Amino acid sequence: MRGNDEEVLAQAVQWLKQGRRAALVTVLGTYGASPRPPGSMALIRDDGAIFGSVSGGCVEDDLRWEIAAGGFFDAGPAVRVRSFGASVEERQRYRLPCGNSLRVAVEACPDAALLEALLQALQSQRCLWRQVRYRDGENRLVEREMAGSFAEDEDGFAALHGPNWRLLIIGGSELGRYLAQIALTLNFAVTVCEPREEYRQDWPMAAQLSVEMPDDLVLGFRCDGRTAVVAVTHDPKLDDLALMEALKLPCLYVGALGSATTTLKRKARLEEHFGLTPAQLGHLHGPVGLDIGSRTPAEIAVSIAADLVACRSRLLRAQSEDRQSEACRT
Repeated sequence: MRGNDEEVLAQAVQWLKQGRRAALVTVLGTYGASPRPPGSMALIRDDGAIFGSVSGGCVEDDLRWEIAAGGFFDAGPAVRVRSFGASVEERQRYRLPCGNSLRVAVEACPDAALLEALLQALQSQRCLWRQVRYRDGENRLVEREMAGSFAEDEDGFAALHGPNWRLLIIGGSELGRYLAQIALTLNFAVTVCEPREEYRQDWPMAAQLSVEMPDDLVLGFRCDGRTAVVAVTHDPKLDDLALMEALKLPCLYVGALGSATTTLKRKARLEEHFGLTPAQLGHLHGPVGLDIGSRTPAEIAVSIAADLVACRSRLLRAQSEDRQSEACRT
């Protein structure tokens, strides 16, 4: 399974190499609630076929009819910026919630070689910025540290592509594999730690597999605020090794499978035998995942993934608010 960026880029490269003409649509900004954040992409072929999404569907339909009508690809390489939902009539037409609006950039026939280079970077779990200039449609790929994941000015926009969030899963059992599949679609670079040979036979996953012991892998992983560690082996000999190191680090999220009773016993064990402080133990998500009544491995994986998304969203919202406060002070 792949994330939206990778799937859209792969389809774009395929269509363009087949000699088809296609437009790449990128969300520039939204006002109010939106199903897709800035940087999200969709692809519209010259015959109106759509891949990916930038809205609930009606915006894509409007662009599809415009592109399929003919003449769209003969107007030159400049990027067209379109706005939807500027009036009450438009919001009703495009089924946008009251007060919401959407801006997108539409690129006719983007460079297939550049998109293929970006796709290869994503498949290698590298992060790259794609910078697009409005005036002439010029694209560049840039690998450097920049704040956030999307930027726009009067000259163009830049969108970060790639798994700039990381997830380390301790355990390659059925639950670990379900969680890895879901997390890959959520823009996490996924590594599964599985030192037990019986659980890694014929490894089928796109996620990276490590056979290191959990504590060694966590220490070598250089966990930061964009890294999550989730232990799902249900074996204290393995889970505790990961947790005793991960809870000392500034991770985005640290969680472990187990009931409320198991979690209390685990915290007591980590405090008594490994010297973790109450403050460090307070960062442990256990029982792991959101309480959605999950019972099967697939359902538990969904609950964990949902908790990861919620935690990531809270962090991004806090960072955005901090930037706005800083801008007001200056």
